[in-house]
Amino acid sequence: MSTLRKVIALAPMPPEKSAYALARYSRSPDSIEESLRWVHEHSSERFWEQFYFAYGHGSIADLGHVTICFENITELAAIHIEDEPLWDGQAKSSRYQNFTKTGVFIPPEIKNSSAETSFLRIAGQLTLAYDSFYEVVNAYLLQCTPRPESMQVSSYDRTMQARTLDVTRYFLPLASYTNVGQVVSIRTLEKQISRLLSSHIPELVAIGEELVSACRASPVNIWSELEGGNHVSNEPLAPTLARYAKAQPYYQDTMADLTQVVCERLRFEKIEPADSVELFEPHHPLDELVATLLYRVSQYSYRQILQAVESWEEHTKNEIVEMSLRRRGPHDELLREFHSGYAFVFDILMDVGGWRDLHRHRRCQQIPQGFTTAHGYEIPKEFEQAGLDTRVRKTFDGVLEAIDGLQDVSASVKSYLLPFASRMRCLFKMDFAEAEYISRLRTGVKGHASYRRIGWLMKERLAERYPFLGDQIRATHPNVEDTLTR
Repeated sequence: MSTLRKVIALAPMPPEKSAYALARYSRSPDSIEESLRWVHEHSSERFWEQFYFAYGHGSIADLGHVTICFENITELAAIHIEDEPLWDGQAKSSRYQNFTKTGVFIPPEIKNSSAETSFLRIAGQLTLAYDSFYEVVNAYLLQCTPRPESMQVSSYDRTMQARTLDVTRYFLPLASYTNVGQVVSIRTLEKQISRLLSSHIPELVAIGEELVSACRASPVNIWSELEGGNHVSNEPLAPTLARYAKAQPYYQDTMADLTQVVCERLRFEKIEPADSVELFEPHHPLDELVATLLYRVSQYSYRQILQAVESWEEHTKNEIVEMSLRRRGPHDELLREFHSGYAFVFDILMDVGGWRDLHRHRRCQQIPQGFTTAHGYEIPKEFEQAGLDTRVRKTFDGVLEAIDGLQDVSASVKSYLLPFASRMRCLFKMDFAEAEYISRLRTGVKGHASYRRIGWLMKERLAERYPFLGDQIRATHPNVEDTLTR
């Protein structure tokens, strides 16, 4: 056996076969070259059926990765696709691309109905505003920030376009079309497929089915064609995964159970006002778990729910936890809500567009609530500075009222019409390292004003509770601006 040290980079392979080769490599004395030759002569599908799907050795699926692109999906679907803790990817940027010509998605469940006409009318108001306000906002920003002689015209134009789109994107509805590219392990892909197939939103179910079809087919190999390669593999991407991936209703069924608990036990007269960012003092793990489970399926603040939960008998709390486990199958992971015990728990209320950027942070636990008109909307200061405040508010007031007035349509259909300006709640649980990272990164002058404010408030709330730790966060105050840095 050779003891000569080597570092070997392998060319891309079908993900199920590369994972098989690396799994065998860890369990045999053979070199990687010998393992690859062995795997080439043996059935990888039989290996996957036995060790992954039958025995549940989940870690081997982390060894194979795929690149998948989703084109012409909605912003709403993109949010659900990206909602994976172990996920790498990017969506089409609403800062650097103009969405004027993308159009909007019409949910299949309302096509050829009276609701479709109302849906298109509301979506049309938003897309028209997105387009028509662009020139006015852009002219105002150009006037306020003339080009320095040292700055190239092309760089200046790109920067000012980005600043303008930062403002007008508040009109974009979640029905807007976008693209998402992702690089994930096939373990994450399986979870993603199961989650999409289990959704109550038809678009997500359809995307899940199309993902299964993509796994059955051979991948697009454009790069090899461009390089003039003579050998293009026709092997399917992940055939075993495609055969076994299926809907797992544990999550959706449990959410329905918890929604019933909210209706029966949280009989609040109204949603109490709350700050944009609230940091919670340590509290009992059982109270945290129960409050988090109910937070997901309500529109109340974490504070309002926690106060109610803390007053309940312990057996009542235990029943809710037991209920959230009742439908769990042998291969279902615990709900994300069970990831409790973090020292820093923030309840954040902010606009959907800004939250889309914070949603990228994956070294924390995020529990978003459903999209709603209940919390109103936020608009950037540039509208008021440009003299557009009244017109903009009239547009958003009319749109939210029209969404609330839609009859005989589901909450998911209404969600498609919510603009980026609409506000939502999300619970963020993290350690200090992630709190420091988010506050420092998201308050930088290159960032969007919305999440810069939230990042700064996170630092302030932390400093109020733990002054020394707060002082260690090198965040930038939102009043510090560099308008030509993007």
